[in-house]
Amino acid sequence: MGAASARRFAVLGDHVVLVDRNGDGAAAVAAEIGGTAVVGDVSSAAFCTTTIDEVVAEHGRIDVLVTAAGVIHRASGEQTDDDAWARVMSVNVDGVFYMCRAALSHMVQQGSGAIVNFGSIWGGIGSAGVAAYCASKGAVHQLTRALALDHATAGIRINAVAPGEVDTPMLSSGRASRPSAADLQALADATIPMKRLAQPEEIADVVVFLASDAASYMTGTIVPVDAGFTAR
Repeated sequence: MGAASARRFAVLGDHVVLVDRNGDGAAAVAAEIGGTAVVGDVSSAAFCTTTIDEVVAEHGRIDVLVTAAGVIHRASGEQTDDDAWARVMSVNVDGVFYMCRAALSHMVQQGSGAIVNFGSIWGGIGSAGVAAYCASKGAVHQLTRALALDHATAGIRINAVAPGEVDTPMLSSGRASRPSAADLQALADATIPMKRLAQPEEIADVVVFLASDAASYMTGTIVPVDAGFTAR
């Protein structure tokens, strides 16, 4: 979803800086869209600050931040050990906060900017077997709302997209066995009103909208993109 969003922004003529632990993946997408790749871990506050500062030093400003990094641990609460809990929180919550904080320091000086955080439907409703992930995405939703209110009169808008089930590697990861295409379709048939998984580009379209002037009166909003899953 992060790569799909990067491609959408590039088509619009934006210069995109991709930040990822996967250096090869980031470099490949950056080369494809004419962007820049930075390798590092957003769970490090120092890395986030340095990265944003370097982006501004290179380009003069930062107009949009998209926090798409995320990890999942498939386990109930009692089956989630300290290391797994800490890793999910450090990436999904700390990483969002550190990147937002670093970007906001520049956006406030500019008097403008847009941030789009990646939440999840599991940040608003519960799900069995993903306790840490649900907690982390709930935190992202609340952080989005709080930061939006902090900066509501500063020319800065902060929203979140909350995807449902999307056809990405994360959907298949962490399971006892890798699901087949038939397994994923069965999941969609059983749980999703539209009876299909989302494609990453469908989430990216909403990310770009939230970052654009077309969403100029939206801040502190969590936008579900879930084929009606949370409408029930």
